Amino acid sequence: MLVGTPYKQAKPEGRWDAIVIGSGIGGLTAAVLLGRQGGKRVLVLERHYEPGGFTHTFRRPGFEWDVGLHYIGQVQDRREQVRRAFDHVTGGEVKWQLMPEVYDRIEIAGQRFDFTAGLERFRSDLKAWFPGEARAIDRYLAAVRACNRMSGLYYAEKAVPGPIAAVAGGLMRTLFLKWARRTTREVLEGMTQNQELIGVLTAQWGDYGLPPAESSFAIHATIAEHYFGGGSYPVGGAGVIAAAMAGRMEQNGGQLLTSAEVAHILIENGRAAGVRMADGREFRAPLVMSDAGAANTFERLLPRDLPALDRLRAQLRGIAASTAHVSLYVGLSKNTEELGLQGTNLWIYPGFDHDANAKRFARDLDTAFPFVYLSFPSAKDPDFARRHPGKSTLEAIVMVPYAAFARWTETRWKRRGEQYDALKEKLAARLREAVERQVPSAVGHIEHAELSTPLSTRHFMNYERGEIYGLASTPARYTMRSLGARTPVPGLYLTGQDVTALGVAGALFGGVVAASAALKKNLFSAVLRG
Repeated sequence: MLVGTPYKQAKPEGRWDAIVIGSGIGGLTAAVLLGRQGGKRVLVLERHYEPGGFTHTFRRPGFEWDVGLHYIGQVQDRREQVRRAFDHVTGGEVKWQLMPEVYDRIEIAGQRFDFTAGLERFRSDLKAWFPGEARAIDRYLAAVRACNRMSGLYYAEKAVPGPIAAVAGGLMRTLFLKWARRTTREVLEGMTQNQELIGVLTAQWGDYGLPPAESSFAIHATIAEHYFGGGSYPVGGAGVIAAAMAGRMEQNGGQLLTSAEVAHILIENGRAAGVRMADGREFRAPLVMSDAGAANTFERLLPRDLPALDRLRAQLRGIAASTAHVSLYVGLSKNTEELGLQGTNLWIYPGFDHDANAKRFARDLDTAFPFVYLSFPSAKDPDFARRHPGKSTLEAIVMVPYAAFARWTETRWKRRGEQYDALKEKLAARLREAVERQVPSAVGHIEHAELSTPLSTRHFMNYERGEIYGLASTPARYTMRSLGARTPVPGLYLTGQDVTALGVAGALFGGVVAASAALKKNLFSAVLRG
């Protein structure tokens, strides 16, 4: 699936109405909307050879895997806002396969908890597992929904014109921040002291990368409700999303270039004026939008001597990067049916205290993994067998501290040395053992197994610490008012997951917010009509 044109083969014009740096979902969403709703010709510049950010696919002969999209909620029903937004920016070209009714299977210290689609079914199951905690469970589910109801005005404030935000912004943010200022553990321990219940309620913490004592309750609530109705997967694999969005953008006169690395954002007379590429070539536009992440944008792409950015940069340095991870990509020599693979995700934990598990592993990688997450893309995608007959795939993922890999930061891809290779081999062997323990039908049929590390993410995604969710979703991140689509540099906007919330759906709405801010229009009503 060829999407975009390699930079060296293209001869694009030098002047555009808008330039978008990065082709993640946030960048592509903004590009589509700038073209469709603003009539702008948009140039999208992607440094990777494949567009899509964390929705692109990773391939080896006979196999392919998703690198970041493992399931999406709230697209099962065409009336859902997430589904309507996807349909709008893709032209309805992406089809969604519903996952099994049990979309997440949780195993903690040998105990099994099946997360089944449907809020009331989930409520009922929780009360069956913890019969003495019925009141706490009802309070928890009510809190999740209340927090998310309050989020709309908070995110809208990031798109409204500056003068309006200055007057009304406080009111738009206040109710949501009552939840967002507290950690997930603080909120839950205000409802129950049952640590096993807390461990089950937060068993999807890998979906947002921070255990309960570190994460804002706002991101926990966002992710939890996102999956109350179950999960889905794009038919044809994650790459179809970027392909559909790129086609939509190009219909409006835009162009997507791959292997096109931006070195600097050009500033003239105090405002954004275009970009300079790594080879020195310049492209001009009065509107520049960055999907490269807040840290990359403000610390690496802009001049150091911009006093307008001093306060923002200082605040950003106080927010940690999100988690890094390792992923074992496994290719199997039999098809999904022969191996009995299901689309249900598996989450395997050594104990109920996720904070303690994560801290112990961060201190010593030889201890038990804080969790192992197993995903089965070939079982989720009904089109996989057509593309790769007789094969199947799975992925095993663990969150890891970047510090464990920092000593090799300045080494080159595939040339990092024997110690690095030895660490990779050890982690890969442990993950393979976990795979074979949880999926015994895979034994003897593993044809390919390849480990990516935080340095792989750093190399391909250009995130300084190999992070996968942009800025960490701590309470401090949510209270940082200056983190939004608007920037202190006129003509420059930020898009993607750092604008709103992490993940594919978060980045999608980050693009809606960014385009709304840039065009000074409320695009939500148009987008949510589908």
